[in-house]
Amino acid sequence: MIQIDRRHFIASLGGAAAVKMMSSEAKAEALESYMMQQLNNAPAANQNKKFPKAADIEAQIETRSYRRGAGNLFLNTQPNGKVKKLTPMPPKPAFLDFFKLRMEQTSNHVLQSANRAMKTGMTEEIILACLLHDTVHALIKTDHGYWGAQLYAPYVPEKVAFAIRYHQALRFYEDKEAGYEYPDLYRNLFGEDYVPLPHIQADYKMLKSHKWYMEPRLVTVNDLYAFEPGVVVTIDPFIDIIGKHFKNPKEGLGNDNSPVAHMWRAIAMPDNPL
Repeated sequence: MIQIDRRHFIASLGGAAAVKMMSSEAKAEALESYMMQQLNNAPAANQNKKFPKAADIEAQIETRSYRRGAGNLFLNTQPNGKVKKLTPMPPKPAFLDFFKLRMEQTSNHVLQSANRAMKTGMTEEIILACLLHDTVHALIKTDHGYWGAQLYAPYVPEKVAFAIRYHQALRFYEDKEAGYEYPDLYRNLFGEDYVPLPHIQADYKMLKSHKWYMEPRLVTVNDLYAFEPGVVVTIDPFIDIIGKHFKNPKEGLGNDNSPVAHMWRAIAMPDNPL
């Protein structure tokens, strides 16, 4: 069983003050990420790592009252947990409104990823892709790279949407030259004998010779699976990049009659019964 160093865990989130500002759902997600990172950081000499098989993961389905692919806004996975009442969106919401009011559960993760991309000298397009890459988890988790690319395609440069779409495929394939190793997190989530689905295999084959291969690959390289200890990241360093590369519609996201407006409305109003 993993032993949690409470002081280190709180420090990794930016201290007690930062933790107080997090919702219960965000705290639970942070704890899960921290525990996964502890598994990843176990000494290499420890040969007792035990990962589930894909069949073990499938056997867990009927033990839950929810499906793991459901978006964060639509359920609370804690025992006897309840969802919270959401702050109303402004009449003409921009991306930052969604980020702050609807994407809270992934915000720490993507901010850390974007911060790492910025610190390692990535282009503004890669930094933006890192900031956006998992935010669609608010709506859905299954095939999130493809959903996320669709959500953002009308509003960001083509390379950004491409990087978001295909980071999902490349995360299953190591590229040690680029600095990416297959994480233990996926061995726990999918099973150690998991074989990527045919569409993922096909995309990987296509990407290996694609001129934009490094765009999604750099998202995986900068994709942190837990919070960097002692680092507190806010949205502020990325405001200019968002302003330059994200085209917010004047009517507001969800009101602009774009092909994905309904997706933004679903994120804005997850309590609507129909």
